[in-house]
Amino acid sequence: PHLTAFRGSLKQHQPRNMSHRKFEAPRHGNLGFLPKKRTKRHSGRIRSFPADKDTSAAPHLTAFRGYKAGMTHVVRGVDRPGALMHKREVVDAVTVLETPPMVIVGVVGYVETPRGLRTLATVFAEHLAEEFKRRCYRNWYKSKKKAYTKYAQKYADGAKDIEAELARISKFCSVVRVIAHTQVKKLNLRVKKAHIMEIQINGGDVASKVDFAKALFEKEVTVDSVFNTEENIDVIGVTKGHGYEGVTTRWGVTRLPRKTHRGLRKVACIGSWHPARVSTTVPRAGQNGYFHRTELNKKIYRIGKSGDAASCRTTADLTEKSITPMGGFPHYGEINEDWVMIKGGCVGVKKRPVILRKSMMNHSSRKHLENIDIKFIDTSSKLGHGRFQTQDEKYKFLGPLASRNQT
Repeated sequence: PHLTAFRGSLKQHQPRNMSHRKFEAPRHGNLGFLPKKRTKRHSGRIRSFPADKDTSAAPHLTAFRGYKAGMTHVVRGVDRPGALMHKREVVDAVTVLETPPMVIVGVVGYVETPRGLRTLATVFAEHLAEEFKRRCYRNWYKSKKKAYTKYAQKYADGAKDIEAELARISKFCSVVRVIAHTQVKKLNLRVKKAHIMEIQINGGDVASKVDFAKALFEKEVTVDSVFNTEENIDVIGVTKGHGYEGVTTRWGVTRLPRKTHRGLRKVACIGSWHPARVSTTVPRAGQNGYFHRTELNKKIYRIGKSGDAASCRTTADLTEKSITPMGGFPHYGEINEDWVMIKGGCVGVKKRPVILRKSMMNHSSRKHLENIDIKFIDTSSKLGHGRFQTQDEKYKFLGPLASRNQT
């Protein structure tokens, strides 16, 4: 009798008109990212800056550039009343980005037109670093190295032309951006050309923006002057390339049955007889990865300073240790400059330049506004199963070693 009652209840909950999977299953893959082709923006590009609405705020920069070093994990306490994990500890994967100070070398003014922004004037600083000039040449070794030598002469007689251009920007422009470059010579990347980008200045009126930009000429800007801990940022970069791949990996379509003739990692039907062509919505094999992508709302867990040997010390773990794990980050090495730790993964391979941009939205959810209480940062070796957090801990455990006594 119980089984009969159970079958009766099952019949009540079943839908009357059974449909078929081919009518109800959603498509595989997002057509919003077409065409899936290799990007031309190899080091990322900011397509939109945050809206500049608050003129009462002080002028400030809205983006920065860093280099992906690798990943580790942290243990943190959750502070979210009502949540299942409230006042408990969780393990989060984090990405570490090395962010040496950037140098401001110029300012650009834009005027608004019916067809978008148009450049009105560009002003460069008097002294430009060699790594900036290297980016202007295809072959620095064979060049005459004359870039910007005539431009620097404008600063000779009181810089009247420079002041006139800055005055034009203040008078006519509505958007002001600085030209900044990274200091790749401070990293061990075997790269000598700096990565150059424009960074928009938000806050204040146009005149104060120009004064702010001019005051930064030839000066270093650190990442902690742009972002704060526990801030939500956007990460812009190029994903890891995977070359030419099939439909199952590239689009996530379902594999065909095991006994299928001539392979099963395929699309069975690529369309009807007519129209007699393959639609753009049908998954096909092709390039996978090396795409330009923007990831939203990456929370900054910690910002470390250059030379701080105890940058990974927490209230629960008083060990003096820096962010570099035992043996260094695989395929990257040691971190000796400023660094930023963000929650979760990040686009790109190791050493790849990524852009950090202030968030475009106003955050209101508890997840985005939660205070981060980090209790432990893992610095064990990322090459294999790391047992030790520091070199001293390893030596204490292993005792006297013959290799250490060698001179």
